Amino acid sequence: MVSGMDAIEAIQQRVSVPRLGGAAPDAATREQIFKAALRAPDHAQLKPWRFLQIEDDGRHQLGDLFAQARQTNEPDISARDLVKTRAKPLRAPLLVVVIASPKEHAKVPEIEQILSAGAAAQNLLIASHALGVGAMWRTGSVAYDPIVHKGLGLAAHEHIVGYLYLGEPQGNVRTAPELEPAEYFAIWPTPD
Repeated sequence: MVSGMDAIEAIQQRVSVPRLGGAAPDAATREQIFKAALRAPDHAQLKPWRFLQIEDDGRHQLGDLFAQARQTNEPDISARDLVKTRAKPLRAPLLVVVIASPKEHAKVPEIEQILSAGAAAQNLLIASHALGVGAMWRTGSVAYDPIVHKGLGLAAHEHIVGYLYLGEPQGNVRTAPELEPAEYFAIWPTPD
């Protein structure tokens, strides 16, 4: 297992890694990554998220599910596009499906719970980066398709927040762009 880097460095230097291969993270590394995901802000401790790990042959089954959804929605899809769709889950050795699973609560609206699931996904990405695991958050139409939801066993109230692809970075990993905080953080009310 790779030792973690400084938390601030991990947050500030994290980038998406689209080219992934090699082996999936080992059990000890996964445990660290998954523990980080479970520390997402969670109003009322509802734990409004769950996760599916998909690897090995499961990636092929997910590809078949993606292809089924796409063919249902686009009956005239070309064979070439169907092959590309079926291959999408093969872009990394491990996929983690982040699912928002909101609970009924008088003081915690659904949007807060969906945001909590998004924060869990972000924690997972940062922890992956800190431990030397490449990661990419993807969505696309297959994140919102009812055929895919049914195939993955989602309940009617659940939402896919994203497919997180994890593996060993392949090729050059880009560096994080330098952004100037003053361009995004304004003072309100505006000083005279």
